[in-house]
Amino acid sequence: MELKRFFLEQLEREGVASRKAIERVPEGQNGWKPHEKSMELGSLAALVATMPGWVALMIEHDELDLDGKGRSFRTVPAESRAELVAMLDKALADSRRALEGTTEEHLTKPWRLKMGEQVLSEGPRYVTIGDGALSHLAHHRGQLTVYLRLNEAKVPAIYGPSADEWQ
Repeated sequence: MELKRFFLEQLEREGVASRKAIERVPEGQNGWKPHEKSMELGSLAALVATMPGWVALMIEHDELDLDGKGRSFRTVPAESRAELVAMLDKALADSRRALEGTTEEHLTKPWRLKMGEQVLSEGPRYVTIGDGALSHLAHHRGQLTVYLRLNEAKVPAIYGPSADEWQ
């Protein structure tokens, strides 16, 4: 199987799972967080909605430099679930387009994550897409489901049944 076909199929599955979670984010709770060191709910939900777009970033650019230089890489909380869904739809569309337009050869070329001159990680694009975008998305979506539970929102079934959807 081609890498890009594999990633397109995985992107679709992860998009469905992410949609289930963000459609349950309680509105009006953006500033809530379970611990002082935790990310706020609004930022986490927006991160889960936009992370599928990281696939496009990794295909279209050779690196990401987190040094800022006037830019912030923090996600901006959405005001509504509808806005979160729109963010997710855009991220998925951008990454579908990038994957459909790339080549197998390009997916084997290196991609870097940097902080100024310091290289934080580097590897073939297909590895960074799998680990740095899609697996990382699953991690943050899992965090989001814990936030949902702690806010009395129903937790969706993602990879199997949830206590809220068990029949």
